[in-house]
Amino acid sequence: MGSEEKILEALSEKAMKAGEIAEFVGLDKDDVSKTLKTLKAKGKVISPKRCYYGLPE
Repeated sequence: MGSEEKILEALSEKAMKAGEIAEFVGLDKDDVSKTLKTLKAKGKVISPKRCYYGLPE
């Protein structure tokens, strides 16, 4: 499973900060932040409030 899939799976639980996602999936926070930026550009992730990420409804 790639990092995008791991992050999307983690966000299916609840909205989280990048650091929380990194701990949950066992990846580096910087890598998670970069992947979140890519996922957000693709429309697969939203930021419901500052520094939090979740899945679109």
